[in-house]
Amino acid sequence: MAQVTTKDVMEKFNLKLVSGHEGIGRYITTSDISRPGLEMAGYFTHYPADRVQLIGRTELSFFEMLPPDLKRERMLKLCSQETPAIIISRNMEVPQELIEASNKNNVPVLVTSMKTTRFSSRLTNYLESKLAPSTAVHGVLVDVYGIGVLIIGKSGVGKSETALELIKKGHRLVADDCVEIRQEGENLLIGSPPPLLEHLLEIRGIGIINIMTLFGASAVRPYKRITLVVELENWDPDKTYDRLGLDEEKMKIIDTEVTKLTIPVRPGRNVSVLIEVAAMNYRLKKIGINPALEFSRRLDEVIAMQDEIDEY
Repeated sequence: MAQVTTKDVMEKFNLKLVSGHEGIGRYITTSDISRPGLEMAGYFTHYPADRVQLIGRTELSFFEMLPPDLKRERMLKLCSQETPAIIISRNMEVPQELIEASNKNNVPVLVTSMKTTRFSSRLTNYLESKLAPSTAVHGVLVDVYGIGVLIIGKSGVGKSETALELIKKGHRLVADDCVEIRQEGENLLIGSPPPLLEHLLEIRGIGIINIMTLFGASAVRPYKRITLVVELENWDPDKTYDRLGLDEEKMKIIDTEVTKLTIPVRPGRNVSVLIEVAAMNYRLKKIGINPALEFSRRLDEVIAMQDEIDEY
């Protein structure tokens, strides 16, 4: 899992650091944001100290109503050793009691010009993206007709060559050789290339080529949602391959089940065209059009009709 520090958030959202400078390297381990309204009222029984604390106009207006001794007490409790940061919205003035408590416990206090709700939404999205569970898969990720197709298979089976054919046909490369995958939500897998391999494709006999340089910026994209996995394997004459498409195979990546197709490779088969058709057929199935089920229905009708004729 990637790590995010308070300094990363400060630089990402251009926040102003007011106090607690020594704690700027604290790690943020959860994407949940806390609005410490109950804590301002003195209820710390279930205080989520490991979350970023976001203080808005409502919390500060209530805080100003407290007597001085309670102000100092509440801020000292708010600035715990686990708290990664306290952020004040709307460029509001930071209370002196908070500055003193943050400096004492080295909890960074930052200020943003954005409204509380807007900043909370943007920060949550950023942290969910950065802290999402991740893995790396050996394969090629290509955007085919808007479908993120992850091509996997043994080394040398022709994954990169197939991707090159797809790119020449107008589809877009996301990643070659190593695909970094993050689960940014339920059933939401996002694939992207490692920075070192971005825009690059390796073709045996030619070497490494830069797709963006050769085919232009429209031939690449930085990330794509993965919705279909295609496994290429060398043709095995003793193996029975699915010819109807009634049984849908799944592949689990992190916590998400993704539809998987197995395409046997042998001389004379145009694999890039097969992947194009697989992507289009997947889109049709998603809108309720399934040729395999339609064929099965027609076959059942023919068999039933033949049975009636035989009985007659």
